[in-house]
Amino acid sequence: MQTPLKHFQLGDFELLSGKVLPDAMLAYSTYGDLSPDKDNVVLLPTFYTGSHIRNEGFFGTGRAIDPARHFVITVNMFGNGFSSSPSNAPPPADGVRFPDITLYDNVKCQHRLLTEQFGIERIRLVAGWSMAGCQAFHWAAQFPEMVDAILPFCASARTSSHNFVFLEGVKAALTADQNWRDGDYDSPPETGLKAFARVYAGWAFSQTFYRNGLYRNLGFETPEDLLQDWEADHLNWDANNLLTKLRTWQTADISTNPVYGGDFQLALAAIRAKAIVISCSSDLYFPPEDNKIEVHQMRNAELR
Repeated sequence: MQTPLKHFQLGDFELLSGKVLPDAMLAYSTYGDLSPDKDNVVLLPTFYTGSHIRNEGFFGTGRAIDPARHFVITVNMFGNGFSSSPSNAPPPADGVRFPDITLYDNVKCQHRLLTEQFGIERIRLVAGWSMAGCQAFHWAAQFPEMVDAILPFCASARTSSHNFVFLEGVKAALTADQNWRDGDYDSPPETGLKAFARVYAGWAFSQTFYRNGLYRNLGFETPEDLLQDWEADHLNWDANNLLTKLRTWQTADISTNPVYGGDFQLALAAIRAKAIVISCSSDLYFPPEDNKIEVHQMRNAELR
């Protein structure tokens, strides 16, 4: 299903922090055709370890999101190695010198992509899992007049303190590697990347998953087999890319911007989009209790 990866040049983009990301670029893919009225747009941002390729699992022929009916745009988040990232940015923003990016910044740039590249004024749906769902919340708050509906699943409108602390843990595991060198590493900090993966695996799956041996359904005989697979997978990631997205995750909050000035309730109340928020009872990052609070303060939302 893969379509050619496209690139949208943003120039020198001023971030929420006031810093500038030079030669900023969004990498994206599109599927299906934009209707004459431009009213069939479905936007799918990417999640923490996601990409436009992995997003292809969320849509297809005969499914709820179908390129035969929808113009699907999947946009890579800053820091994931496809859009501007520590691993591909030119000096002086390369590596550890890459500036911190917020979800506000990501969504603002995505808005430029949709409006400037395609002339899109309305989005039928913004959907996504985990950090992609967090971006759906941000879209609905930043551009309430533009978004018809959002479908965030296993996500939140603001990163909780508990979630923040988890991320501090995996960050500490990675940066404890002596080869980390404060982010100016000459070779990948492989010991740190493996430690990051092992810590993360304890959070990515529930207690029931391990208790009932559900890892066997994924082809692993033992938890150690799963951990070794996660280690191998994380060795494919650039360490600075992982930490850039981690900081983006930690600072996620739909109200941290000039529009809402940190008033979280005001930001939730401003969302006009029809929202179906799907939670997971065993999610350790985005528990249903957080979603209940959010949905209660949104004007047209339901929790499932």
